[in-house]
Amino acid sequence: MAEHKMETDFDEETPLSSSSSTTTASKPHTFHFDSSLPLPKSSSSSSTRRISRSIYTVLIKAKINILLPFGPLAIFLHYFTAKHVWVFFFALLGIAPLAERLGYATEQLAFYTGSTVGGLLNATFGNATEMIISIYALKSDMIRVVQQSLLGSILSNMLLVLGCAFFTGGIVHYQKLQVFNKAAAVVNSGLLLMAVMGILFPAVLHFTHSEVHLGKSVLSLSRFSSCIMLLAYASYLFFQLRSQHNFYTPVDQEVDTSENTDEEEELELTKWEAIIWLAILTVWVSVLSGYLVDAIEGASESLNMSVAFISVILLPIVGNAAEHASAIMFAVKDKLDITIGVAVGSSTQISMFVIPFCVVVGWCMGKEMDLNFQLFETATLFITVLVVAFMMQEGTSNYFKGLMLILCYLIVAASFFVHVDPKSDDD
Repeated sequence: MAEHKMETDFDEETPLSSSSSTTTASKPHTFHFDSSLPLPKSSSSSSTRRISRSIYTVLIKAKINILLPFGPLAIFLHYFTAKHVWVFFFALLGIAPLAERLGYATEQLAFYTGSTVGGLLNATFGNATEMIISIYALKSDMIRVVQQSLLGSILSNMLLVLGCAFFTGGIVHYQKLQVFNKAAAVVNSGLLLMAVMGILFPAVLHFTHSEVHLGKSVLSLSRFSSCIMLLAYASYLFFQLRSQHNFYTPVDQEVDTSENTDEEEELELTKWEAIIWLAILTVWVSVLSGYLVDAIEGASESLNMSVAFISVILLPIVGNAAEHASAIMFAVKDKLDITIGVAVGSSTQISMFVIPFCVVVGWCMGKEMDLNFQLFETATLFITVLVVAFMMQEGTSNYFKGLMLILCYLIVAASFFVHVDPKSDDD
């Protein structure tokens, strides 16, 4: 802010510079080198200063950017070595800061677009990393990786991210009962249960061998259910942004001058800078995602670790790095409404938007992507949604609830560590 203040003061003093220019106008031959084009020089210097400030803010200022060099290193190892393990882990580390910066650029752009468009941007780019990885895996016919990585993102947000936020906030505010908007939590829980319904029925239909057209009914039901889920998610956005916009807004709407000044201090990029950085970061995430997906199977064989564990546990932890940090930060600040919106809202986006969107994209690509996540994964999702719904039904949180959610996630992680996909779909 000090830099921003100095720059604004500089802009206010520009009339003095113009007066000085009139003074030098009486000596036309004093600065003969720049006399032909005086204005482009000043504009170019200010634009250069603005660009350098933007690069510093996005690529250097955040501490997590120390992981950025691992991305190019992963690409180098991909072409010059056959170490899939190192390519996988370096690409994983390289995507983590990009995911966090992608969320940062989206938040900066939301300052200019308002709550309605900003909510749509958060819905689109909030889980952009998971979407890009899923589309690349879908192109490579790795449908199980798509299903398991998206499932892992839901489990990670609902158990690990929300659990760490509740636990940290409960420890910091030990003598205070932290509360959040129960109505917003109930709406999200209802949507998550609807997503479980859409994922559960194709699996049950397949494993009970009750299809009308064997091998085709599950795919048709999945595509129909995906369209319905996308329609429900669009209705949810309209409900939150138009009718009940205060539930979706990423900041509290209380009239507080101190909070308003905090929001103004967070505005560090211009509108077009945020758009350009959003495009650059999305392209860079897309490039690294391709190398990451190509190295999954090789890393699984080298580490003697199942692809299910890598897809459900390791990939989502990186993709949810931004949500994890912001949810804990807001819980420490006793802003649990924002924490619920970040953690549970992100799970709602994945289950009601990203998963059906991948089914529709696979439909367009000629890939048989469906909602049959197999019995083990579907049962895990169903139990997780029930546990989190019960934890949030009172509208309060404490460190014990957070600890319970974290321990539940450890059980889920251990379960997928020993789980291997069956050789046959009917097993």
